[in-house]
Amino acid sequence: MQQLIIRRLLWLIPVLFVISIITFTLMHIAPGGPWDRDVGRRQLPPSVIENLNRKFHLNEPAWKQYVLYMWGAIRGDLGPSYQYKDRNVTDIMFAPPQGRPIWESRFGRTATLGLMAFLIAVSVGLPLGIISALKQNTIIDYGSLFFATVGNATPGFVMAIFLMVIFGLMLHWFPIAPTNWDGWKPWVLPTVTLCLGLTAYLTRMTRATMLEAIRQDYIRTARSKGLAERVVIVKHALKNALIPVATVLGPALAGLITGSFFIEFMFSFPGMGRLYIQAVQQRDYSMIMGNTLFYAFLIALANLAVDLVYGWLDPRIKVGK
Repeated sequence: MQQLIIRRLLWLIPVLFVISIITFTLMHIAPGGPWDRDVGRRQLPPSVIENLNRKFHLNEPAWKQYVLYMWGAIRGDLGPSYQYKDRNVTDIMFAPPQGRPIWESRFGRTATLGLMAFLIAVSVGLPLGIISALKQNTIIDYGSLFFATVGNATPGFVMAIFLMVIFGLMLHWFPIAPTNWDGWKPWVLPTVTLCLGLTAYLTRMTRATMLEAIRQDYIRTARSKGLAERVVIVKHALKNALIPVATVLGPALAGLITGSFFIEFMFSFPGMGRLYIQAVQQRDYSMIMGNTLFYAFLIALANLAVDLVYGWLDPRIKVGK
């Protein structure tokens, strides 16, 4: 197991290297630059642009810009932001406002939102899928299938608009785009919107894997031995049924923690996803690179966690091989 962890962590180096090259190339071949302005707005004088390019080394050849950035990233410096004056990307992402706790940083807020959505999705989707499989072709099964189908078919931004109109504009239960995120009410709509898709997917997937598991010969053998139904389901069927589900849980958790771009943007949530969209719109190269590398790192760790969970669910799977 230790060899697996070390080997996968070492694999992070070439993976992040390739991702950084692709991201850097796409950024620089895209039209526009960090000093462009919309038509109709005052444009920066050429002399100012020249000084800014010199300050941020944008006048250097592309290969040198890449080497300079990656050398700083290796040392934990994700570079200066082009749009936030005199601020470092690392501080913008991970430093909380002055006098506030660490979880109120950009990443802290996004991680909190993602963890809450993940816990709700798992605590609702897995039991609902299990019950649906055990009560196949009943009203419970039909209801869960209807929920799973609608949840999977509805895009997140459409669900966000629906919840904002119903619970924000019509019922006035929750704020739509709050400026103050203290208290629990502002978190409800983005959390529910973020978790609905994963909940529906887990419900459908858990139902399918449970139905396959309870039809296996070893389940019939366990029942023929006179074991209690609860023991048969929990000890024998459930563990095997959760192996395919674990495949999606790791990347799903990483995706939720790193933030849903459109959900955060629609609810004006001060997190990483909204920050990333703004960085792309403003061509803030350092911010784009820093966010992308951090996302890739989290997803790689999530895939490693999935491999470790495999070994716990089924010892026959040799994750270290």
